[in-house]
Amino acid sequence: MEAEAVELMHPRPVDRIGDDATHVVTELYRGHALGLMRLALMMVGDRPTAEDVVQEAFFGLYRRWPHLRDRASALTYVRSSVLNGCRSALRRRRLPFRAEHLPPVWSAEAAAMVGEDRRQVMAALHRLPVRQREALVLRYFGELAEEEIAEAMKVSRGTVKSTTSRGVAALAKILEEEQ
Repeated sequence: MEAEAVELMHPRPVDRIGDDATHVVTELYRGHALGLMRLALMMVGDRPTAEDVVQEAFFGLYRRWPHLRDRASALTYVRSSVLNGCRSALRRRRLPFRAEHLPPVWSAEAAAMVGEDRRQVMAALHRLPVRQREALVLRYFGELAEEEIAEAMKVSRGTVKSTTSRGVAALAKILEEEQ
């Protein structure tokens, strides 16, 4: 009787896709959602949009699970989906980029210095073309290897190398002009 009462209060959803998808997507979410949230936050600049993008990416993975050819590449699929979601969010956006997330700091002076430096870098980063910004964020923030970046961006390794190089040069030029 007690189990029936619990089942009525918290009914299990009908699982059309299967326990395999539920388990794998849940584990991927536990292990990678925070990092993907940070990636999205770096790309779009605000937490609510970043959260929406990541949630949609994981939901898309769950929904498409039966149709995935290479299930071992599920993380790459989600990462690509996050990047695509960020691109879409930026296209829909009417307001300019605003970096809301600031890292923890140790003193008021350090907060001012780190905060201003970070704002300058984030503003400069968002002046870059989307592809260069993605390559730089994935490489230096996400600490991904060239091959992983290429898979996430759906480009070749050579394109990743040249895009990253051009992005670093452009970012340095923008920051130099602002000083």
